[in-house]
Amino acid sequence: MSAIENRYDFVYFFDCTDGNPNGDPDSDNSPRIDPETFQGLVSDVCLKRKIRDYIYQSQQHDGAKKKGYDVFVLAGNTLESRQRQPFEHLKDEITAEGKDTKPADIQKAREWMCQNFFDVRTFGAVMSTTSFNCGQVRGPLQITFSRSVDRIFTTEHTISRQAFTGEKDIKSGTGTFGRKHTVAYGLYRAHGFLNPVFARQTGFSNEDRDLVWKALENMFDIDRSAARGLMAARRLFVFKHNSALGEAPAHRLFESVKAKLKDGVVVPRSFDDYELSGPTRESLPSGVELLDPFA
Repeated sequence: MSAIENRYDFVYFFDCTDGNPNGDPDSDNSPRIDPETFQGLVSDVCLKRKIRDYIYQSQQHDGAKKKGYDVFVLAGNTLESRQRQPFEHLKDEITAEGKDTKPADIQKAREWMCQNFFDVRTFGAVMSTTSFNCGQVRGPLQITFSRSVDRIFTTEHTISRQAFTGEKDIKSGTGTFGRKHTVAYGLYRAHGFLNPVFARQTGFSNEDRDLVWKALENMFDIDRSAARGLMAARRLFVFKHNSALGEAPAHRLFESVKAKLKDGVVVPRSFDDYELSGPTRESLPSGVELLDPFA
């Protein structure tokens, strides 16, 4: 498969109803917010985790993973165990490991990691932190923090559990109380970039690109949780450039995508309270095409 040849910039909208889209461990796991504007935030790491999980699940057939679509950063696995794999598969070609690994051998290990791990050739990775040195990779796909279009309102709920943890707790005669944080409603906007220059270095292909679009559309459906409420992918505006370097600055293209409340709506509580719009074909810069992968 050949690497992508065009630059892509995209705007991604998703929402959350009565849930916590991305809790902050430093704030009692409450929804992340901008303390000045009270807009909600969702980290890039959160979205990449969901993309990884979707790819890992969707590319398995009859219990076996499709070649090239394993995941490097995977729950329950150490990075060292993943970085060991190229040294095991290329043991006849790589002569040493650890501090004695030669630059040429690191390059072989790096290429093997890109070929076999989807997230390495997509997002990049630092793989030089163990004795199995696979170098570093800068991935072609980068995603920003997501920010809600309007300010969000978070609520802290007290919840109770009637089951006791241990025998000694029965003496207290009451259940256990806890807390749960939710966002009433938030429409979030993220920006993303696909760089074909880095794609050539990692082998990120047109098939990989299409899988990313598919993951963005469907990843919330395999990640359901009572804590996250109802989350849904809403729109994906993709700007495709005719060249690798692009025909227009990304920020100008992003500014042409608008999300605003409908007339008369003061407090948004659903996606129907918003109007989303993109640029017209006539207003697009020459050499830029607007795609809608969700259509």
